[in-house]
Amino acid sequence: MNWAFDISLKNRAFLKSLIENHSLKDLNTVPEGFNNNIIWNIAHTIAVQQSLVYKLSGLPALISEDMIDRFKKGTKPERDLSQAEVDEIKGLLFSTIEKTKEDYDNEIFQNYHQYTVTTKNTLTNVLEAIEFNNYHEGIHLGYILALKKSL
Repeated sequence: MNWAFDISLKNRAFLKSLIENHSLKDLNTVPEGFNNNIIWNIAHTIAVQQSLVYKLSGLPALISEDMIDRFKKGTKPERDLSQAEVDEIKGLLFSTIEKTKEDYDNEIFQNYHQYTVTTKNTLTNVLEAIEFNNYHEGIHLGYILALKKSL
């Protein structure tokens, strides 16, 4: 299981470097032909991880419901984010994964509400959710790289 968390933390480190190496304007830019931006994709990975792992386990998310609602599947940027909001997202990149690992190690995930994802796979337990989340974040990393190239 440490392997899955290691992958997640390494992906999050890459996302953090994108935040640190791009201006606020670049992070908020929606290039022509795209429907979202770099910072939306990064925040989306956090919101989806919390939904897949915590909410589907019947547990409260580590982030606000407002953040989940703003960055969940089917949403898009409604406005530019402030530097303070970007800083909050940057801080959540690691704290959410570290707390998830701690909670997983402490076996707090006792229940799981099955959920069928876009790929038509059905997640039946938290381990599958954690593993699928890495796949999901990989898709968004690819999308972010395309966005970066389009800036």
